Amino acid sequence: MVQRYGMLIRLRPEKREEYLRLHAAVWPGVERMLREANIRNFSIFLHDDLLFGYYEYVGEDHDADQARIAADPETQRWWALTDPCQESLSAREGGSWWTPMAEVWHLAAESVVDGQAT
Repeated sequence: MVQRYGMLIRLRPEKREEYLRLHAAVWPGVERMLREANIRNFSIFLHDDLLFGYYEYVGEDHDADQARIAADPETQRWWALTDPCQESLSAREGGSWWTPMAEVWHLAAESVVDGQAT
């Protein structure tokens, strides 16, 4: 089963170019760790000074996989570069840097049964 996550954070205007430069070439080890932790289809979108992140989780224990990511030394080095570019929008509930968003609606893929879309 796929779980979808959306989140927001503010991009510090003076760090915009640095953040974009970093994300133009995300480290392979960071990407590998995300995949190993059952993260799929991770995207970050930018509007003015807001970053919207979206990913799909395909594992069975999101909290444990998030802890694995947080414990990874290469990811920690990556965050040491990217975190100063960001400003949290909320008090860090449960230690969360990005502000979680509630899913309001989702258009599911069509399924095909006996040649008919349902």
